Amino acid sequence: MVKFRRVTVLLLMVLASVAARAELVVEVTQGVEAPTTIAVVPFSNETGRALPEDVAAIVQQDLQRSGFFQPMQRENMLGFPVQRSELYFRDWRIAKMDYVVIGRAVPVGADEVSVRFELYDVLREQSILSEQVTTGRENLRDGAHFIADRLFERLTGLKGAFSTRIVYVTAEQVSAGKQRFRLQLADWDGARARTILESSEPILSPVWSMDGSKLAYVSFETGKPAIYVQYLATGRRERIQSFPGLNGAPAWSPDGSRLALVLSRDGNPEVYVLDLQSRQLQRITRHYGIDTEPSWSPDGQSLIFTSDRGGQPQIYRLDLASRNLERLTFEGNYNARGRLTQDGRFLAMVHRSSGGGNGFDIAVQDLKTGRLDILTRSGMVESPSIAPNGSVVIYATQEGTRGVLSAVSLDGRVQFRMPAASGDVREPAWSPYLR
Repeated sequence: MVKFRRVTVLLLMVLASVAARAELVVEVTQGVEAPTTIAVVPFSNETGRALPEDVAAIVQQDLQRSGFFQPMQRENMLGFPVQRSELYFRDWRIAKMDYVVIGRAVPVGADEVSVRFELYDVLREQSILSEQVTTGRENLRDGAHFIADRLFERLTGLKGAFSTRIVYVTAEQVSAGKQRFRLQLADWDGARARTILESSEPILSPVWSMDGSKLAYVSFETGKPAIYVQYLATGRRERIQSFPGLNGAPAWSPDGSRLALVLSRDGNPEVYVLDLQSRQLQRITRHYGIDTEPSWSPDGQSLIFTSDRGGQPQIYRLDLASRNLERLTFEGNYNARGRLTQDGRFLAMVHRSSGGGNGFDIAVQDLKTGRLDILTRSGMVESPSIAPNGSVVIYATQEGTRGVLSAVSLDGRVQFRMPAASGDVREPAWSPYLR
């Protein structure tokens, strides 16, 4: 109970002690027991001039970092085919490859490139995917992520998430007693990081709109917490209604027309819903306990939130039309920061087992069967966010004396971490599929 009531204060203390300003790098710490072997052969460059990105290398890195694949290293390849007639399947079978990817980049006008790629099943000696993607020369990394998405989906049956983005918060010590906080936007793998907002005061709880065009977050730049909406295309910022006391934990409705948020305007932290067009505010919860951390169901018909109304922090679901309230979590003495997969079936959360001391881990509960699985054992996690394909949860944790981002698949088989070269990172949020 004491820890739950001090979550905001503790998080601010953590953020005030961190320091980072570097891109993240994905390091796989655990993959599937029998990863699929695949060779991504260097793509032929037929554009007549050097390309700013090695597309095949990015594709290979994406697949390897997913934990599901074991790509062949280039130095071990016997040849570099770029078309079907140059493929000698016997050589790839001897190398124990399940699949081979070949491709070539051809010019399209002065500033665009078309990358044509094919995926071959080595055992059957058949092409099982043949496509092309056209992109600007300076956006070849986007094209590479798209190719990795298509390969991943063809081979796993899951939609890829390599073309998505993440946001996270860093802080840099600039002088005694002063920090510089930054809201960073990067590719899913930490590449191309750029600063969305820079402030001398803490930034908390970034969250994406479902169309990927806006972020909402909490900023203390005026000396008190206020919720802002930022438009990513233009950089324009808009401060949402600010009330005395707590203004926190924003969450976009699926259609982007409303924000769920936590306010203490009436004395106690409660969940409200704000209509962004009319600015009408509707109070959703009414209880003497703390109600916080709202999140929408995929259909927008209900909210899940954390409450200590039962004596310990647990996750509840409230139907917005009927106001029927349902407690979702029962196992463990602490369950908070709930996030649903896009199909609404699985609930990821920060969990502490009964009798488990002070350790907090990522757990996932199947809302259909009630089964709860603990996915991590670090004991120091916060801020889970689910990839849009529902396969991976990214979260913040501690590694030694500094914070890193880590991720785990919903089945627990794949784990990776995303440390910065120096310092700490916090508050990750995974984007939806970008349009």
